Formats: sequence, C-alpha cells, structure tokens
Amino acid sequence: MRKRRVVILGATGSIGESARKVARDIPERMEIVGMSAHSNADKLHAAAKEFPNAKLAISSGPDGVERLVELATLPEADLVLIAIVGTGGLRPALAAIEAGKDIAVASKEILVMAGEAVMTAARRKGVKVLPVDSEHNAIFQCLEAAKDEGGRMKDESSGPAAQSASSLIPHPSSFPSVRRLILTASGGPFRQMPAAQLASVTVEQALKHPTWTMGAKITIDSATLFNKGLEMIEARWLFDVEMARVEVIVHPQSIVHSMVEFIDSSVLAQLSTTDMCFPIQYAVTYPERVPNSLPPLDFAKLARLDFEAPRLADFPALTLAREAGETGGTLPAVLNAANEIAVAAFLARRCSFPAIWETVARVMGEHRSIAGAGLDAILSADSWARTRATEVLGV
Repeated sequence: MRKRRVVILGATGSIGESARKVARDIPERMEIVGMSAHSNADKLHAAAKEFPNAKLAISSGPDGVERLVELATLPEADLVLIAIVGTGGLRPALAAIEAGKDIAVASKEILVMAGEAVMTAARRKGVKVLPVDSEHNAIFQCLEAAKDEGGRMKDESSGPAAQSASSLIPHPSSFPSVRRLILTASGGPFRQMPAAQLASVTVEQALKHPTWTMGAKITIDSATLFNKGLEMIEARWLFDVEMARVEVIVHPQSIVHSMVEFIDSSVLAQLSTTDMCFPIQYAVTYPERVPNSLPPLDFAKLARLDFEAPRLADFPALTLAREAGETGGTLPAVLNAANEIAVAAFLARRCSFPAIWETVARVMGEHRSIAGAGLDAILSADSWARTRATEVLGV
C-alpha cells in the first residue's frame, strides 16, 4: 500500500481544504509535504499546525512564482495538486513535470491556456496528469473502467505503440471506441431565468450556486457557463479528443458528474454525492480505491435525475469555448484571460452579467490566433487579452 507525498498549491482555498480533509481521512495513503497560499498567511499557518512537516509558501509577493516552483519540485514530493485560481499555476505545473512529479490538476486555466505544452511535456517525462475537476475525474474513471487488464481500451491495439502511450499517462492518447465525452453542468442559479432578466442579475444572486460551495470566480463562471466551456477545452487536451466529441448536458442535481458514450451507444457514468473529496481521493490513490468516511448515495432518496439541453443562445459561453478549442493556438488563452477580467469587473459591480460574455466575444473577435504557440506567445496573448478586456469594459 503506497503513500503519496503531496504538495498542495492553493491549500487555503476550497479545493485545498477538501484535500486536507482527504489527508485526514486516509493518512495511511496521503501525506502533505508542502502547502501554499496566495496571501492568507494566518489560514496557512493554522493548516500547518495539523501538518507540521509540510513546507510552506506565500505566493503573493514579487518572488511568489519562484516559491511555488520550489514547492512543486520538492525532492520528497511525488504528486503536486494544483488548485490555484487563474494562470498562476502554469509555471509550477511545468516545473513539477520537468522534475518528474505527477500532477493533479484542479485549475482549469493550466490546460485551457497551455494544454498542448503540458500534455506533451508529461508524455516526454513519463508522468501522470490526473484530473481533479469532478467532471474530468468522472470521465477518467469511466475510461478506466472500459480498459482491459493490460491498461488499454478493449478495442485498441495491443502493440508496442499502444503500450508505450498507456505507460506514460493514465489514459491512452486516443479512444477509437468513444463517441462522446459528456460533461454535466448544474446549469447554475439562472438555468430557468428568462433571457430578458439576465441583464438585471446581481452579484449576490450569481454567487448562490444551487449545489456546490466554491470560490467567487468559479461560482460566477458556473452561472455564465464559462466554467463548463473551459472544461470542454480542458477535456480536449486531457483525453486527446477532438472538440467535436466533447459535449455538455445540464443536470441540475449534480449527482452524475459526467458520462462517456461509446460507439455501440452504451454509456458509462460516474455518480456520487457533491463533495470534491471524491475526485481528490481518487487522484491521490489512483489506480486503487480505498475506504473513507464520505457518504454513499441513497438512491431511494434521490428519486429522480433530470437532464436538459443547455440554452446556447442565452448563455453563449459554450459556443465561444467551442470556437476557441477548435481554433486552438493562443485563442483559448485569450478567452480565459478576457473572462477573468470581465468576471472581476462584475464582482466589483462595474459591469452587467451579460457583459461578461459580450466582452469575451469582442476580445476573441479582435485576436489573430497563433497556431502551435509556445509558452511565451501564450503568455503574451494572455497579457494582451487582459489589457484589451479592461479597455472594452472601461474599468
């Protein structure tokens, strides 16, 4: 029974708190050896009392990225959980990979901005990229369930190439037996709100997520459906599939976390109660499953599971994300950056709710995407998009 030595980048946020709960729940399988916080030193030091052997870092200062890189490359660590909101986790993620560490990704921006670079580096170094988002973790579990004992999809080649790809990351590089990856979305607090009323949405209303308790930025992204749009791009890179095979269905109960449809029209789904400890634990203990104190599903109490198509015309985020994912290059970074600026403006009560996707659409429309962009070009596009979105919003 192997114990994973884990660094948590973003240990004081909601994902970090769940990760610490998992460490308390399965101490024989998870040891926290490093933790970071952006600026909440008091909360970080309180967490350190429970995990006294963990090295600590605050990332808000001028040398913050270097401190995160130091944590991400600790010799004693073998898994780095990246739970930093925004783009701050990209360089530490790449540093961890270069140091031969597996990474568990809870920050969508890493793969949205630089999915090709991250996954290429992971394959080159032979490390795993483990999804922590509940939706991608669910797809990962469904794909794992469809593998044979040799670690391949049951209809795939068993030759050297297939074995090599399977040995590098926890899923093969392509899935010929998969028709669709289906991401589920709660629909957010405005799932049934008439389009004409969206312009009057308040910050307080948008922060009332119907099923999940999360940070402010991701909660707003869930309300606009940009969160699901970013997840579409993330899935494209994590599982090496075309954007055309990534779809979204609204599921208000948030019990079915995502599904995989195969070419024979069979569907596998992963279900659990709405608790981020489930995907975090699976990433830590993969490929094994271990008992815990988390509550099981009571199907009699569930009674029903509902599904409906997303309102693409009223919530354009999914269409914009699909465009960015299909175009590739620097456009996903532009989408992500413009959205971050617009969400911050909405939270500061400086723009309306629909102005979030209107700003993203305008900035994307003005950008000329660079195909096959390296990290410098991606970061340059990110910087340009932030400046342009600020100008568009007049903030």
